[in-house]
Parts: sequence; structure tokens; C-alpha cells
Amino acid sequence: MKRMLINATQPEELRVALVDGQKLYDFDIEVPSKEQKKSNIYKGIITRVEPSLEAAFVNYGSEKHGFLPFKEIAPEYRSGDGSDNKSTKANIREGQEIVVQIEKEERGNKGAALTTYVSLAGTYLVLMPNNPKAGGISRRIEGDNRSELRETMAALEIPESMGLIIRTAGSDKSAEELQWDLNYLMQLWEAIDRSSREQSAPFLVFQESNVIIRALRDHLRGDIDEILIDQEAAFKLAHNFLKQVMPHNLQKAKLYEDSVPLFSRYQIETQIEMAYKREVSLPSGGSIVIDHTEALTSIDINSARATKGSDIEDTAFNTNLEASDEIARQLRLRDLGGLFVIDFIDMMSNKNQREVENRLRDALKIDRARIQTGRISRFGLMEMSRQRLRPSLGDSTQLTCPRCKGQGTIRNVESVTLAVLRLIEEDAMKKGTERVIAHLPIDCATFLLNEKRATLQELEARLQVSIVVLPSKHLETPAYDIERIKSLEGMEDKPSHLQIKEDDITVPEFAKQATAKAERAAVKEFLPDAPAPVQNKKTSTSLIQRFWHRLVGQSKTQDTAESTTKTGETKTRSARNNNRRDRPTGGRNPRRNNNNRRGENPTQTTDISSIDENKQDTVDATTTADNAQNNPASTSERPARRNRNRRRSPRNTGDKRPENNNVEGENQERATPSPTNVTNDDQPRSYNSEFAERKQRAEGSEAQSTRTTESPAANPAPTASED
Repeated sequence: MKRMLINATQPEELRVALVDGQKLYDFDIEVPSKEQKKSNIYKGIITRVEPSLEAAFVNYGSEKHGFLPFKEIAPEYRSGDGSDNKSTKANIREGQEIVVQIEKEERGNKGAALTTYVSLAGTYLVLMPNNPKAGGISRRIEGDNRSELRETMAALEIPESMGLIIRTAGSDKSAEELQWDLNYLMQLWEAIDRSSREQSAPFLVFQESNVIIRALRDHLRGDIDEILIDQEAAFKLAHNFLKQVMPHNLQKAKLYEDSVPLFSRYQIETQIEMAYKREVSLPSGGSIVIDHTEALTSIDINSARATKGSDIEDTAFNTNLEASDEIARQLRLRDLGGLFVIDFIDMMSNKNQREVENRLRDALKIDRARIQTGRISRFGLMEMSRQRLRPSLGDSTQLTCPRCKGQGTIRNVESVTLAVLRLIEEDAMKKGTERVIAHLPIDCATFLLNEKRATLQELEARLQVSIVVLPSKHLETPAYDIERIKSLEGMEDKPSHLQIKEDDITVPEFAKQATAKAERAAVKEFLPDAPAPVQNKKTSTSLIQRFWHRLVGQSKTQDTAESTTKTGETKTRSARNNNRRDRPTGGRNPRRNNNNRRGENPTQTTDISSIDENKQDTVDATTTADNAQNNPASTSERPARRNRNRRRSPRNTGDKRPENNNVEGENQERATPSPTNVTNDDQPRSYNSEFAERKQRAEGSEAQSTRTTESPAANPAPTASED
């Protein structure tokens, strides 16, 4: 059972988890003080145009200016034709106001990547209001659904200046539901366009929804059975959104009020904590190690304590299979993006390598991000890339270590002390130096003043320079500071212990983030005016029914769906062969079964029976006669056989069933239908009484006795369409 768990009890973090049973398979976290900016729309000012980079820099209200490539500038913002990138510099100017959307968030020293081709994501559609050339169907939708959706798109009222993409969630939606979502997105764009003209740049025009709305919009599918929210305000927000946008999922949302924490009840807190660690254990005893570098992310697979295989090849193969599943899961939980290099355990068999590659691709199929994978090279490495949908878990919640500056390792005391000693000597040898002051951590200063005291004395005597070593409790290895003083004139001669630098009390980074002023968007939490239309599942959920509706019309499709629900019976092969003779040809597919004869007039029945009499009916009759000859007991139990007997009621009731040589007589009788096919509701009673008389006359035969015992027990009336 799949659930969506929303934890909003702590105001500093809002967490959304998707679980299958007690297995966490997707996770999102948002810090209110650091709301994501991706997909936000700003009105900015072009501050600099760089033809060498083929890009412009835009001030949109952030400390770092955004990066706008020339190819992402829409023609409406260019003064010329813009056909050549080299001439684009003349088409835009510094100081020009421009509406941009953030494609990639700021990372490290890089500013945000911007575009002027705006895309607005809805529940079922993505609208591109100023990019008519773009559009299509999600690449995740495959097969016959793509052709069906192309026809559905043709029925939508899309303005010529806009483009449209159907999301995966809209693959089974009707044209009415898609049109509702399109109207909502067009209203949203009108509000954004109107608001962008009311103020001067830079300012925030439209802000993407918070993590709860995004999770409901992007992850809520039919396979999720329950939505649990442990905070009342968040529950009301989700309830209002579902009521307007997804009313059919409204009953899934529930307020969690138990005393046990929501994530602890489903035992996913430990799984979330594993997403912060560098090493992740595998079920068989192996492990994967994830390391981040500036250029890529490396993933190493270790067999560790995995010894279940029969030989080294089998152990490596099983460990690599487990690692493939866990790597795909960790990429989703941490939302890592960019380039990856996976170092699998060496396998000699090419077959095993292909199976590991396929296992990884299958595990990555449920990922929403675009992923490209390579093949395992002769060095055992696989390259892959993953789209960066949002800031990773590490970027959102982790800070760079202030001691190692993100390197992960530090130098030991001896190495730092010897490096400082060499720098002291280098500064002391410079011309005009009278004093060198070294501020060191306490352990480094202790090592220098004791183990290297003779070296310091030799330097002072040889270079005639004063060397002062000041231990500082505010410094930690490998930090140090060396001062070179050229002249002592005018300097206050203070004792050495008073020359120790005081620690600069700075505001912590998290405190700076908390005091940052939140931006107010001109358009935020824009909901549709009317709720989404409810889909009629009886007539539009099936591809076959949609085709049937297009072929025969709405009324017959609904009648067929209702009759199918009421009867709930499965056709046998013999019944289908018998019923082919009774189907109407007008407005029906000749390949489909339809024995809906009781509601038709006698004239129509005569026309149906006379069509292709020498070909189709002969084949059908021969088939049914063979079936009756081979297995008379089983065929007598079938409803279609009783229908056939009822049509023969004027016959001599003592006659036996026709064999293969009676096919022509059978066709002749069908060409002139008996009145029993079209009589009123009293017909079954006369039929039963006639059948009872025949039972009395045929008591001597065991086969006939079986037929007459079972047939009156069945209800002869329901001969309506079963298709």
C-alpha cells in the first residue's frame, strides 16, 4: 500500500515522504527560510551583455545576477530579427527590463540559469505561453495512448501563440478535463502578464507552490491510496487544493492525530538519516560509498562482508544487483543531479554485466528526472547523468565544514608546523624584515617551541630577525596566520600574551538566513475558479470503450457499459460462435459479438439472418453443431445453447439436436425467424411448459434427461447484449 506522508509539525522543516508499505522510495524537504526558486518568474533588468559568452547577466533581485543565454531570449525582447547569435548583442541592451523564469537554482559560485520561455506546470498539462513551436506529449507515455492523446490535443482550444505539453498524469484524462486545466493555466498566465506590467524591475512576479502543493501535483497518482498529514494548517491547505484540482482524490487525505510521530509509525526516520550519510549498507553485507566532487559524483561499490555467493563471480554479481536498486533509490532520496561514475565490482562475464545494466535501468524508470546511462566499460565503470530537479538534500540542509573548507581531510600537526617553519624562514630572509609573528593553534605552537626550538634560535641568529610564536585558542589545525613587520618604529611594545588576536564574533550562517527578508510574489497560490470535472469511468477509462464510443455513439456505449456491469458473465467460445449469427450489422463492428436480439423488431431480425447466408451462417452453424456433437452435456449448460433451443420451439419437440448434415435446414429456419424471438414477456412461461412436456416424453434417454433437467432451472429471459 503506497502512502504520501506529510510532516509539518516543526516550522523549520517541512518534509514529504512517499512510502510503499514501510519502504521509503521518495523524499522531499523544504526549509521555509530557503524556499526553492526554481520555476519562479521574475521581472529583471539586463545589467551586462557578454558576446564572448553569448549570454547576458540579469539582476532579478538576488545577490548573484542570473545567467541568460542568447538562445533563451524570446523574439519579443529583441529589437532586430535575431537570426544570428553574433548580432543578438545589438538586439538587446543594458538596462532593458525582461521577464525571466529560473531554470536552475544557484549553486556555489554559479548564479541561477534563466530563460524567457516561460513554462507553467499544471496538474495534467504544461503551458508555454510564449513558445508556440514547443509542445507535445510526455516521453513517459508510450504505445497507443500517444496517438489517442494527439487526437485529444487537436480537440483542445489552444491559442496559436502558445505551446502545450501533456504530462504523464494526463494520459488517461478526457478532453474536458484537459481543457479545464488549460483554461486554468491561461488564466494564470494572464494574471502573471498583467502583474509584470504594474511594477518596475526587479521584483518577484510569480512564486511556485510550496512543497505540499508540488508533492500533490507531481506525485499523487492513482496508485497512492492514502495521504496522511500531521498538522491541521497543512491539512487544510492540501484539502483546499484537492477540492479544487483533484476532487476524486479528496477522500484519500486524512489528518493524522496519533501521539506517535507520523514518520516513526512507518519506520522511515532511520531510512531518512541514511540519506545524509556517505556510506549506505546493502542487505547482503556490501555497501555503496557516495562522494561528491566539483565535476561529478562518484559511487563506489564494496563487497565488504558479502560472502553468500558460491564463488567470487557470483558474489560480485549479486552485490552489484543489490547496489543497482539502492543507487537508484538514493539518487531519488538525495535528489542528486549532474554526472555520475559508478564503480561496480569487476565481473568477468559479459552476460552478468548486461544484467546489471538492465537492472539499473529498470530501477531508474520510476524516477521523474531525465536520466541517461552508458554501459559498463572494460574498467568496470559506468557513466550516467541525471537531471537536477531541485536543490539536493545536501545543498538544502548541509553546510560546508568551516575547518576543512569542504575538502574532507586536514593536515596533521607535524605537517602544519613544518610548513609554518619554512614560511617563517622565507619571510625572515626578505630584505627589511625586522620581526615575524606567527599565530598558531595551541598544539602546533607547542610542537614548534619544543621540538623545533633550536631551529628557531638558529634562524634568529643567522638572519638577525626576531621571531614571535603566539598560541591561540581560537585557531584550529590547519589554520594559522603569519605577519611580517618591516619596521618596529611607532609600534607599541606590548607583552607577547597581549598580542594574541581575539576571536572575531561573527553572525552564524543559519542566523543570517533566518533574518533574510522573504520575497512577496505578486501572484501566489493561484487556484482555479471551478473544480476539476469528474471523469465518467464507465465510458472514458478504457481505450476500447473510447474507440467504441467514437464508432457507435454515446448512448449505445453507456447502455453497453451498464449491461456489462449488471450481467458480469464471461462468454465461452461456444456462446461467442452462436451469438455471431445474431449480431446487427448497422453501426456495429462486424468482428464484435452482439446477441442483442430480444429488443429488436421482426423485420430487422429477418434482415440480419439473411445476410451472407451461404457463408458466415454456415460456418457458425457447423462450428456449433460440432461442439454439440463432441460434448452435448457441457454445451447444454450454456446460456447461448438455450437461446438456440428457444428459437427452435416450433419444431417437433421430440426431435434430437441437428448433426452436421442438418446445417442447411438450420440456415433455412434462421432465414424465417419464429415468433418466439420477438414475443412479449409471457413467452418464457409457454416455453417452460412446452419444455416440461418434452421432458416427460424423453425420460428414457439419459442425455435428454440431463438437458431437460438443467435447462428449465436456468432463467431464459436474460438474452441481452453481453458485449
